[in-house]
Amino acid sequence: MNSGSYQPEADTNSKYKILFFAGGETRDDKFNIFTGSFIRIMQKILGNDFDFIRGVFFKTPMMNVIWALNHAQVPVAYPEKDKRIQNAFRQIVETCNSPGFQLVIISSSSGSVMAAQTACYLSEKNYKKEILTKPFHLVLGASMLSSESVLYKKLIHYQEGGKIGIILHDEMQDEGDTSFGVGGTTRIEAYRNSFGLMFPFFSIKFKKPSFLNTDPVTGHIHRRRSQTVQKAVDYINIILIQNGLAGDYYKGKALDVIKNEIL
Repeated sequence: MNSGSYQPEADTNSKYKILFFAGGETRDDKFNIFTGSFIRIMQKILGNDFDFIRGVFFKTPMMNVIWALNHAQVPVAYPEKDKRIQNAFRQIVETCNSPGFQLVIISSSSGSVMAAQTACYLSEKNYKKEILTKPFHLVLGASMLSSESVLYKKLIHYQEGGKIGIILHDEMQDEGDTSFGVGGTTRIEAYRNSFGLMFPFFSIKFKKPSFLNTDPVTGHIHRRRSQTVQKAVDYINIILIQNGLAGDYYKGKALDVIKNEIL
């Protein structure tokens, strides 16, 4: 966990809003098993205090991934001209209709890039604390971001400046998931990594199985885990229970709810 210099306030009277940027297989009305399970369980725990970001997906998973590969290295130069960043930002502002809310942004897979870009834009727009008075927390799960990228370092810059509170990144990755940080530091590196993931027999860096292998037993771990409820339970355990990003009340609710899920 990267908490920077952030010191969480006492949990009394805190109001939380949790928003989720899902991965590349998502549409506004279509989810893989992990995403659908995560949304369902989080709604059980948080009710109206949880929602997922809509209006940011292309018509095909491939286009979602291509957008992420193209934007994983540096902050977008003109985010006000990017329709998807603007849609996400608008939903955040509409959801956090009181500046006193504690916002938590959660993301997974290619959604981590959209979340990071939106987080940068939100940090800039909130410089007078008119949108949020508290630093928002950011969770980058199964992340395409490289910790060496300018984009990730910009997030740390905002954290050090008090715009972002806690960042969860490394602890949200599955052991052995070679797609972690695939976005690299340049677009050339991103596409070289992507090619190596898909065709590891041509690569020195990446090993089998191929990222294209979705078999629930022998497939790539990133693709296998996306087909499980367990990944959703693990996310919730790390975010709400181990790190308590939504306070003690929702930590207790999370403990109760996930008892009935697959462990």
